[in-house]
Amino acid sequence: MAKFIEEYPGWAITIAAVAIVMFGGGLFLRFRMIEARRAQFLAANAELAKVDVMTGSQFEHLVAERMIHEGFHQVRERGRSGDGGVDIVAVAPGGGRYAIQCKRYTRTVGAPEVRNFLGALANAFDGHTGVLITSGRLTRQAREEALNARQRLLLVERDGLADWLTGKITLLPSRRPLVGGGEPVG
Repeated sequence: MAKFIEEYPGWAITIAAVAIVMFGGGLFLRFRMIEARRAQFLAANAELAKVDVMTGSQFEHLVAERMIHEGFHQVRERGRSGDGGVDIVAVAPGGGRYAIQCKRYTRTVGAPEVRNFLGALANAFDGHTGVLITSGRLTRQAREEALNARQRLLLVERDGLADWLTGKITLLPSRRPLVGGGEPVG
């Protein structure tokens, strides 16, 4: 190989350039395919009727995919036993850190669930914007608990979830946010 490069430097540079272009093109096509699959997955699961029959981990995956599609990066699904009360962590395009709790519930989410999430935010996820996303609705006490929290907490209830999954609203602060000043959506 070294002898070929020494004898034919022009050909060696050309071959290397073609290989780099092909590799870069392959990466670009792979990225486009992944994005197309993500868009298909999100479109196929954007209806609340489909969310209602998902398992908890399927719902967490849907939320993570939506966040990636929305522009978040370093999105990690943590939702298993021992997740510390946070199912997903992510970084917004501007650098803000988010900690997300997903509740795929057919019943209401009560104040104890909100308190547990706030405890996780205060202990292990200090400095993160907390987001509680549920396919159900929050009780009045749960909303009050969230609104009185010292740490910023976004609430995405059933109606807001439908709008977020279809891209009508966003979690990103740079565009029209879901929640202004700690108020719940939905």
